[in-house]
Amino acid sequence: MYAGVDLGATNVRAVVADGDSTVVGRDRRRTPDGPTGIAVTEAVLATLRAACGAAGVDPAELRAVGIASIGPLDTAEGGATSPANLADDVGFVPLTGPVEHLIGSDRVHLHNDTSAGVIGERFHSDRNPDDMVYLTISSGIGAGVCLDGDVLAGWDGNAGEIGHMTVDPAGTMRCGCGRAGHWEAYCSGTGIPRYAERLHDGVETAVPVGEPEFDAASVFAHAGSDDFADRVVDRVARWNALGVADLVHAYAPLAVHVGGAVALRNERCVVDPIRERLPELVMTNVPEVRLASLGDDAVVRGALASAMTGGTGDRTRLRR
Repeated sequence: MYAGVDLGATNVRAVVADGDSTVVGRDRRRTPDGPTGIAVTEAVLATLRAACGAAGVDPAELRAVGIASIGPLDTAEGGATSPANLADDVGFVPLTGPVEHLIGSDRVHLHNDTSAGVIGERFHSDRNPDDMVYLTISSGIGAGVCLDGDVLAGWDGNAGEIGHMTVDPAGTMRCGCGRAGHWEAYCSGTGIPRYAERLHDGVETAVPVGEPEFDAASVFAHAGSDDFADRVVDRVARWNALGVADLVHAYAPLAVHVGGAVALRNERCVVDPIRERLPELVMTNVPEVRLASLGDDAVVRGALASAMTGGTGDRTRLRR
């Protein structure tokens, strides 16, 4: 039996599966916003225990666990350190050590969540492409990159933090990490409502700007029927297309699989404009841009694939 865990800024998810990757147990709960990193660790352990309970297995029966986490990661210490989309007081979130203790094994593999996303999309794909990108647009923005068959991790596990690429040199918006002009500040689920408030100039709109219930979904709900909503969607589409064009020029993927709640729930307003604008921005081959084939399960299924393959996601290394 194997397990995959996805620690996101909004939810913690876990799945347990057999050697054929058939999921037999799962659990999902909200990610606590602190007050400490240990509180987040405890939520991860509780979610994994609950998934094991749903599968009817003891955690000690798990052969390996893959963990996908929001970053930045500290792979030497085995956890996430001061995640940008959690409270400032969270600090370090221990992950590999506590999970190793829970299952009684050191077969625990830690990945950036977007790296796990590309592992999942590639492992479960019919074509298993060697050159592809998994892009998530959710509470944050990031990318997992598979290049020439190898998933890029970086020496510290933090490759793919493309949400912190500067798309706006003027630095109009400040990112959750504290820097200005980052892609995530404009186009993430948390960034869009703040950006809309910045763009709002008093024009009459049905979008509830400034109201307690105002969020990214409020903007997309009025797209096509409200001029201000359309203006925000157009500006967000511009930044998204520029960010994806940079990804294409850097890595030359055959395909870009787009996941994350913002993209999955708003394909017409988020993914379609990227497809439409990319050819005029890219001077090399234009990749296929599509929704993630695993949808909301891409990251957690990638963590599971990592557990099954010794951390690589390579099908030829399946443990039996």
